[in-house]
Amino acid sequence: MTIALDPSDTTPASSPAPEAEEGFWVPQAAEPQDAPGSGASGEKAEEEIPAGGTAEGEAVEEDVEEDVEEDASVSTDPADHDPVVVRDARDFGVYARTGGWTFALKVARSVRPGGQPAEGTAARKVSARAFAALAGCSAERVMRHYKAWDMAADDGLVPQFEVLEPGADIELPDADVWLSYYTSRNSASSVRGQAISAAAEAEGIRPTKALEVAENPTALRAAILADPGTAEAARGALLDRMKEDPALQTEMARAIARTDDLKKAVASEAKVADRIGYVRQIVENGQVRTPAGQTVEAPAEVRAEAERHLSLIDGLDDSEEAGEWAGEAYESVRGLVARAVEEDPALRVQERRTRFYSSLQKATKVFEELTLDEVMEEEIYEEDMLQRLEALQEAIGSCIAALRKAAPTAP
Repeated sequence: MTIALDPSDTTPASSPAPEAEEGFWVPQAAEPQDAPGSGASGEKAEEEIPAGGTAEGEAVEEDVEEDVEEDASVSTDPADHDPVVVRDARDFGVYARTGGWTFALKVARSVRPGGQPAEGTAARKVSARAFAALAGCSAERVMRHYKAWDMAADDGLVPQFEVLEPGADIELPDADVWLSYYTSRNSASSVRGQAISAAAEAEGIRPTKALEVAENPTALRAAILADPGTAEAARGALLDRMKEDPALQTEMARAIARTDDLKKAVASEAKVADRIGYVRQIVENGQVRTPAGQTVEAPAEVRAEAERHLSLIDGLDDSEEAGEWAGEAYESVRGLVARAVEEDPALRVQERRTRFYSSLQKATKVFEELTLDEVMEEEIYEEDMLQRLEALQEAIGSCIAALRKAAPTAP
């Protein structure tokens, strides 16, 4: 396909118009022309005709086919229609087929970035800043089109700049290829921008959307505060990020520890998780932890009760709180475990032995932590200290005597 774009038709207004938000050239008031298909309307097409993608290349609209009944009486002869309508229709067709390439060509054949020698054909070209001033847009936008063309030229999709002269017409690639080369945001070229773009593509969304969010953290915060759905998405993203970011884990833990309400909420959820874990351990491993702390095989009755409660908990919706269900499951199973221990003589003896050892170890550790050197070096003595130790000595003596009495007689 060959398009005819006359650069003489791109003469700007006397004063540059404000840069358009989406387009490359700010549209001017249309004036009837005798000859259809002028280049000026091609510039306007970027503002008004988004077929195949916006001027910034940020979106490719899906073709929507409407059920329109064909009218055999409609004439396709340009002579039968208003020249302005014919011009718009042809411009629409050009842009629908080529998209942003139409405007990239204007840049490629007319712009010579600063620092390049103005020799030969390049002498007729202007700098990106001068071109932007004539177009009424930013030099950055011009250079984004320039870089897109440069990458496409490296891939052999379009000619190099050196062979293009102002006003040259060439066969342009299809519109759907444009987004593969055009980047509408400056941040996309940075390391951070490339990482965001890669993550966006992995999620199946356009990189420009993710970059826009990253460049507007205040807008992201507002959306999270106002919309539960956005907050939920942010929560999931943070949890995924924390799995591979120890620094973020530390920051989040510190923030929670410094906030009383969050600290209480975490403690409450940890308790719920421990109780559910206790029940799940019985179901998955067939073992149960007794009140004294020993691990034994779970009786059939205990295991059946644990399976019943766990199925109810796992069946809860995400919106339902599991705290009450976890508490009921834990108390029910613990009660059955305690009863099973009391009904089994051997298990009951082992449970009490385990509990006694546990208490003895705790008492021993506490006594070992007493620092007697400080008693000698500092004046910390009080009569109450000695009385408590003497009472403890008597209790220990009684305990020893009871254990000796209970000891089996040697043969």
